[in-house]
Amino acid sequence: MSNLLQVQDLRKSFVEGGEEIHVLRGLQMELDEGARLAVVGESGVGKSTLLHILGTLDRPSSGQVTYRGKDLTALDEDALSNFRNREIGFVFQFHYLLPDFNALENVMLPALIQGWEWEKAREGAAKLLGIVGLKDRMSHRPGKLSGGEQQRVAVARSVILEPQLILADEPTGDLDPNTGEEIQNLLFRLNEERGVAFVVATHNRQFAARIGRQMELREGRLFPL
Repeated sequence: MSNLLQVQDLRKSFVEGGEEIHVLRGLQMELDEGARLAVVGESGVGKSTLLHILGTLDRPSSGQVTYRGKDLTALDEDALSNFRNREIGFVFQFHYLLPDFNALENVMLPALIQGWEWEKAREGAAKLLGIVGLKDRMSHRPGKLSGGEQQRVAVARSVILEPQLILADEPTGDLDPNTGEEIQNLLFRLNEERGVAFVVATHNRQFAARIGRQMELREGRLFPL
């Protein structure tokens, strides 16, 4: 497998109440294409901050994030936006579905933003909703879907542009154990059938164990488990 993502000496600080808070302190990591990684750690240690930086939603204070040899920290905002839309799929603890759009329209949205024709986007979204078991729920708005169904829509939306990397921040945190396991299985299926790599930040140690490779974030650095 070839290298997909490389992080070198990543640092992130915030100023709060006049005091500088160091969240990431020279963090290092690598991820190969099609690989899986669980990032575990206590609340507030910076797991979400790390995923936001990996997904170019936030910039580091210093350090380098390289994706397939391209230094993401050197890109301007327009280039980052284009990269993020094409290459990264995001799944958050809260699904962030648009309440006035039905399931099909929510999944179509990234493709339409990318310039796909309506029918192509509709066909792709419908296929994905079938894969995640929501063939008969495509016309339902988020308010008419269960929490697990909403999260499945979010997963489908995250992969419509066929990204090579999914970043998932506590994707099963608000779900009951059975529904959470369904979302886990869905991510594993995408990994195995489509070769999508993923990095998951989770408190769920059983989920982390299923993923295989685990690293703990503490004191601003990642340590293998």
